[in-house]
Amino acid sequence: MPQRRLKTGYFALEGLNSFAVTYFFYYFYFFMQSRYGFGDKANLALAALNGFVYMFAAWWAGRFAQRSGYFTALKLGFAVMIVALLAGARQDSAAGHIVAMLATVVGMCFTWPTLEALVSEGETPAGLQRMVGVYNVVWAATGALAYFTGGAMLEKLGVKSLFYVPAVIVSAQLALTFWLQSRAGSVRHDANSNSAAGPAADIHRPSRVKAKAFLRMAWVANPFAYVAINTLVAVMPGVAARLGLTPMLAGFCGSVWCFARLGAFVALWFWPGWHYRFRWLLTAFATLIGAFALILLVPNLAVLVVAQLFFGGAVGLIYYSSLFYSMDVGETKGEHGGIHEAVIGLGNFAGPAVGAASLHFLPQYAGSGAAAVSLLLLAGLGVLLAIWHTTKT
Repeated sequence: MPQRRLKTGYFALEGLNSFAVTYFFYYFYFFMQSRYGFGDKANLALAALNGFVYMFAAWWAGRFAQRSGYFTALKLGFAVMIVALLAGARQDSAAGHIVAMLATVVGMCFTWPTLEALVSEGETPAGLQRMVGVYNVVWAATGALAYFTGGAMLEKLGVKSLFYVPAVIVSAQLALTFWLQSRAGSVRHDANSNSAAGPAADIHRPSRVKAKAFLRMAWVANPFAYVAINTLVAVMPGVAARLGLTPMLAGFCGSVWCFARLGAFVALWFWPGWHYRFRWLLTAFATLIGAFALILLVPNLAVLVVAQLFFGGAVGLIYYSSLFYSMDVGETKGEHGGIHEAVIGLGNFAGPAVGAASLHFLPQYAGSGAAAVSLLLLAGLGVLLAIWHTTKT
């Protein structure tokens, strides 16, 4: 089977994966709130635990995929996810559900670095621009759809759908992986294969030293973006309760940033002028901080929706930067994909951990968690500026 058709299959795996894990993880906090009374502090602590496990498991899983083969990693990851999800559906305690959730996290860690590497292997610089663009659009579109419809599914299909719907999807992914492996004939691709140029083939490429500096900056910016994202997702049940929104309406109103991120991915895919341009990364980071603070500190539905448009655009550019530079600068794409995902895990841990600690030690201030995370984001902006200053000197 030609490599291009194989990559179409990888994109299918990616889209299914994004829908399944977005539905499960984003609405797991609503489930824990309704079933076990988890408030903002408990859900933030749960999100921090999720990120802590993901941080280490993703790094190791990326190395495993590079050494043992991409299809082996995918099959292992999907199998672990299926078992964990089905086990979660049979749990009756909060502790049991948390263990099942963490096992699902571990399984998921074998999928994202591997899929990123599979779609990037054997590409020219212009081909890489196209592949990363398609990759981002696919997962962002299916993830946005899952968040938008997830609240309605949870209400109409019942809480068990939180486990069974993803389990069915992941089972289909496992079957598709076996089929793709039989057609590929090898777990590795021909590194000399060329890809057709994407929407814009004229890519600005700096020196190797400067390119690596941009990779470092992106690896700093991306975890801070996920500091904001995972904090926002964890406290969304509380935000919805304060605004009087049902889970279905929370899904409709709270998924705006996902669609804004999707729009950003499409624009950045077709316009590569942002590559290795510091002002774009800086603007996105500053916008991220302002939008995050508005979403959590201003209890107004209109502000929630509008601020998400800017939030989604900012996290779109930051994520795209991290993934593109990881694939563009790195030769061992499985390992670099693992690092890219590991720093996401770092952000997923740090933001909720700071928020939960603030709510624990300053319970009299309802906005202390959001304020503390905003200060953490400002510290990240300082780190980004410091790296850029070092690069210029």
